[in-house]
Amino acid sequence: MSGVQLRTVDADDDGVRLDRWFKRHFPAVGHGHLQKLLRTGQVRLDGKRVKAGDRLTMGQEVRVPPISINPAPPPQGPKSRPMDVPAGLLKDIKRRILFRDEHILALDKPAGLAVQGGSKTQVHIDGLLDGLRFGSDTKPKLVHRLDKDTSGVLVLARTHDAARRLTQQFRQRETQKLYWALVAGVPVPERGTIHLALEKKSGPGGEKMVASDFGKRAETIYNVVDYAGRKAAWVTMEPLTGRTHQLRVHAAIALETPIIGDGKYGGPQAFPDGLSDNSGMQLHARAIRLARPSGQPILIEAPAPDQMLQSMRFLGFDPGDPEAGFLDRDEEL
Repeated sequence: MSGVQLRTVDADDDGVRLDRWFKRHFPAVGHGHLQKLLRTGQVRLDGKRVKAGDRLTMGQEVRVPPISINPAPPPQGPKSRPMDVPAGLLKDIKRRILFRDEHILALDKPAGLAVQGGSKTQVHIDGLLDGLRFGSDTKPKLVHRLDKDTSGVLVLARTHDAARRLTQQFRQRETQKLYWALVAGVPVPERGTIHLALEKKSGPGGEKMVASDFGKRAETIYNVVDYAGRKAAWVTMEPLTGRTHQLRVHAAIALETPIIGDGKYGGPQAFPDGLSDNSGMQLHARAIRLARPSGQPILIEAPAPDQMLQSMRFLGFDPGDPEAGFLDRDEEL
């Protein structure tokens, strides 16, 4: 390999030891070779010396020096080469900026746009980051994710220090996230906390998250804001944990009211007859509370997308309903 590489740690490698990260991405680099690179300071983490047992944090940059062996390709190929940006996409994303200071950039991600690339995902937010520098020497870094079909608040870090602090907040559940969902049916009871452990399973239709006694803890606070007969309801959901597809599975399995448009977990029930538009998944990351690197708390909100507003108005829901905000965590649910 020729030249130095700067590899950004993604969510899949968050918390992984540096030596295991090398084994995953550069399997031909043996333990002894890695130790030599570390001793001589050729491998660095965010510009600092590092040890083999140090754990990585999403958003950090690993300096990989020139080595004379062929590394394994990155797990997500499209991330390693420039993305062909569709005309107008970057301009549209810049119009969707919700908050920006010297440390944080928050976007209103549209539904249908992936956060990161993959073998079947050629266009994604990660490929646009270089165009969102706004004069900074460092391109912003992802510190959390949203599903491709989920719209709403997506937070980026503009500095290495902000990436470290924000990632720690997300990992330690110090942030508060509020989602709006339109679901098929009305949850009973209308307010509570879901405790349903989740595990990833592979099947004929691909990987899915399923309820499992052996899965990882998953908890969600929910509240029914309004409902239209027994056909549909507007629900706020606050995840207390951050499992993949957590809200979608909790809505479909624990509440037995799948998110409208979520055929993956709701099947035909997720497409009730009579609604004005069932073409997209009705899940929106409405707001997030977090702390800036200075410690100052901030609230970032994203307006509901037009598709969701159209469905809400069709069902008779008031988008300005005061009950659609964060719940008091001190209340007994």
